[in-house]
Amino acid sequence: MGSKSLTLNPRKRQKPAPHYDHGPQEQSLIPGLSEHVAELCLSRVHPSLLYSVCRSWRRLIYSPLFPPFRSLYTLIFSSSNEEIQLLSFDPISSKWESIPPATYPLNFLVHHPSFISRNLPVQSISVAGYLVLLAATAPNFIPALSRPLVFSPLSRSWSLGPPMETPRRWCVSGASGPAIYVASGIGSNFSSAVAKSLEKWDLEQDDEMGDFKWKKMRQLKDGRFSRDAIDAVGWRRKLCIVNVAKQGTMYDVDNDIWEEMPEGMVAGWRGPVAAMDEEVLYGVDESKGVLARYNQESDNWEVIMETENLRGARQMTAACGRLCVICGDGEIIVIDVVAALPRFWAVEIPPELEPLAVHVLPRLSRPDY
Repeated sequence: MGSKSLTLNPRKRQKPAPHYDHGPQEQSLIPGLSEHVAELCLSRVHPSLLYSVCRSWRRLIYSPLFPPFRSLYTLIFSSSNEEIQLLSFDPISSKWESIPPATYPLNFLVHHPSFISRNLPVQSISVAGYLVLLAATAPNFIPALSRPLVFSPLSRSWSLGPPMETPRRWCVSGASGPAIYVASGIGSNFSSAVAKSLEKWDLEQDDEMGDFKWKKMRQLKDGRFSRDAIDAVGWRRKLCIVNVAKQGTMYDVDNDIWEEMPEGMVAGWRGPVAAMDEEVLYGVDESKGVLARYNQESDNWEVIMETENLRGARQMTAACGRLCVICGDGEIIVIDVVAALPRFWAVEIPPELEPLAVHVLPRLSRPDY
């Protein structure tokens, strides 16, 4: 249905016409129909078409009765107070909204004089409708998180995941299906055992059994991925992992085995990569500003488009036929890759905020609606 698509559209939306605004007295959703039937009818209409008609329809699209549309979530660093924050961009109203702060302090080190030319990574993933913070560096250069910090958009709440056996930073992090994986990295000090380790947290299994814990999986053969913050990209039941030195490997999540990555896949992995529905891999060549799609049959990357905006691309996520990319200058652009001719547009972020990661998740619940 249309209500599931991501519509981060650059066109400004018109304000509701005054005669459609019924004021504080709510009207029936569709005159002559019961509310239940009206809700079923309207749920098949894209929320962007309902938003500007009347107050009751606008209230409906933010209520639990309406299928939650997708929104853009951005983990940002504020230069004014040197804090990590989470913002949500509502594509229907075209407005940014601050996320309620976690009760657990986000005491992460992002900039340091010794690393003046780069950010210290804050690693986050989106899985099963949640945003999960997995790894970061504390001011004393030890792992900042001993347990995942989980945000639920539909309940507007934060919670803690199960303790990791070894808290880590500069690690491999990713998801396949409802399971989160953390591998390699560095704990308080370098350890060969940590550098080769792999842990899994299955959120779906926890829901069924109430057994909240990480499970040790088959370890890597060496520690060559331990000093980079690496996205493990979930693709066709495998996790694809490439480090800064362009060394690649793949983990088969169903069979708990490590595999060699195809040469062509590694060769074209030249910047951020994301998988659409864990089926189609898209990658950006950050030096050339080229967007490409991986072809498994020919083991090569097929160019989709090229633009200066993608030069220096730092991070990317894929959902609902769109790619959301943080570019080298901190701009966020959205690319429609299912259109006959791919097109893109920018989503402006508030000033003095530096985007660290973008995710696509269900829209925030609105207690005031």
